[in-house]
Amino acid sequence: MAITLKLLQMCSSLMIIAFDFDGTLVDSYSCIEEAFYRALKRTYPWLPGKRYIAKLLTKLELQFERPKFGKHGRKIKPPMKIFQGKFARAWFEERAKLTKPLDGAREVLERLKEDGHIVISFSAEDFIPGIKEYRLKISGLYDLFDDVIIFGRDITICEAFSIVREKYGYDTFVWVDDKPWRFIGRGDENTEYVWMYFPYTARFVSDDILAQIPHLHVIYDLWSLLDVVKNLKSR
Repeated sequence: MAITLKLLQMCSSLMIIAFDFDGTLVDSYSCIEEAFYRALKRTYPWLPGKRYIAKLLTKLELQFERPKFGKHGRKIKPPMKIFQGKFARAWFEERAKLTKPLDGAREVLERLKEDGHIVISFSAEDFIPGIKEYRLKISGLYDLFDDVIIFGRDITICEAFSIVREKYGYDTFVWVDDKPWRFIGRGDENTEYVWMYFPYTARFVSDDILAQIPHLHVIYDLWSLLDVVKNLKSR
């Protein structure tokens, strides 16, 4: 009887933990300019001023990270032709090569899985179909996930959340993302929202955004997520 009770308690404390990718598990932002430069060299080797053009493209790409591009339930579409075709693919490939996992990314994912939690990759598709999955694989983290759910092209973020609930039930859903505006109006009463503070995207976060998010936890490194999960289990 005691063993059965202990097993029930263990099962009741298991969670579904979903991670965004860029800015949450990896730094794929600080390399954007260099990736543009390398893509220009690959695609337009004859073009002069590639360093300058890479800087301009980096400033342009930064605008796509603003909340207005993430707060709607609509599907993702390339904002400009430059983010389609051969050059865009070369940029994403170079960006994937230059991307670095954040400190503790692999270890935290492994620890959560060892503790029996369901660990999911839960992120938006890039402008080219299949590129996000490609970048996940290049990062070396892909095989650590129990499931990979990519929204923004075939399904919206709300539809993706519904899929998670249908597949994995209604246990506590811990959603980790560096873009907290995605949380607004999404999830359910059994969702815990974890804002992974990442400087590149944190500049777009305001008090007004944070005030709209219930059950909000803020972490500044991935190791701190283990403390959040521990505290949730002890409630």
